[in-house]
Amino acid sequence: MVGGEGTRLRPLTFNTPKSMVPIANRPCLEHMTEYLKGHGIDDIILTLCYLPDRTQRYFGDGSNLGIKLTYAVEDPPLGTAGAVKNVAEYLDETFFVFNGDIFTDIDLTAMMEFHRQQGSKATIALTPVEDPTVYGVVEINAEGRVQCFIEKPRRDSVTTNMINAGAYILAPEVLSHIPKGLSFTFEQGLFPLLLERGDPVYGYQSDAYWIDIGTPEKYLKLHHDLLTGRITRSFPGERAGAGIWVEEGSDIHPNAELEGPVVIGRNCFIGSRARVKGPCAIGQDCRVGADSLIERSVVWQNTHLGQGVSLKNCVIAENVVIGERTQVREGCVLGSNVIVGSNQRIAQGTKVWPEEIHSSPKPTRR
Repeated sequence: MVGGEGTRLRPLTFNTPKSMVPIANRPCLEHMTEYLKGHGIDDIILTLCYLPDRTQRYFGDGSNLGIKLTYAVEDPPLGTAGAVKNVAEYLDETFFVFNGDIFTDIDLTAMMEFHRQQGSKATIALTPVEDPTVYGVVEINAEGRVQCFIEKPRRDSVTTNMINAGAYILAPEVLSHIPKGLSFTFEQGLFPLLLERGDPVYGYQSDAYWIDIGTPEKYLKLHHDLLTGRITRSFPGERAGAGIWVEEGSDIHPNAELEGPVVIGRNCFIGSRARVKGPCAIGQDCRVGADSLIERSVVWQNTHLGQGVSLKNCVIAENVVIGERTQVREGCVLGSNVIVGSNQRIAQGTKVWPEEIHSSPKPTRR
């Protein structure tokens, strides 16, 4: 399910759907398809709504990735369960459902085995979190059967830290309980209904890596975790040193300093005495001026940094130009097509919306 507008991830998703947001220079959805293929899943349906053309153009029919893709574009949005009901004609056997903004290493093969052994109609992946009060928790019994759902419990009433991880296995017959053509959700609609009916609903517990990348902070954290090896995925490019991957056509000055883990895309230029201190990802066609510093940051494609620019623990979207000697400080997020003048100080935590021209020392937006 990749149809959401990604409002919590803005300004990164004004012009880019969540499915196409780059993770280490590859679309998030491409990482997801690689993960699914690793568990023998190669027939995938994408439910789209927001900016669907961009996803369809990039992935086509999926054959380049060794998968089969089917698209279903919603207008208007149908909710999580409504989106699946909309493609019911393709679902004649037990199937997985995934939220498009999760990144995980949950063992799907083991989850399917658990589902079959329990004779479940719906199995929900569960993951532990430090603070369950901001999520919906799922209580299960000793056999894993779901007892109830509690939305955002008070801290003094928390009995479990296991939450819905946004990955499900469903028997096709449960789709009959979802109204066709209406907005309907799994969390507040289908799953509580199945419990009321007494149908077997189970929770599959996993302590594998899991993150919801719905905010810029979580998006940046995923990069740090991915590049430092907390979760395993492949990176494009050739090894150019310890923890350093560089794609073809990139020109790195002999006096530049790269400290891994770092991923650099195609046709980039890294100038003299520039420093890139990982974990960092730099997209294709970027230019990094002499004496610049990029530290613990993510830079999307076709972004140009002037001489002496400093980026620390921030996210810079595509087609951004940053003038010389400008500092972009911790937690900043710059949307696409932003222009920042020279000698600026972008204050910690600032979000700059797409197309803005920033030439004042005052923060653009918080």
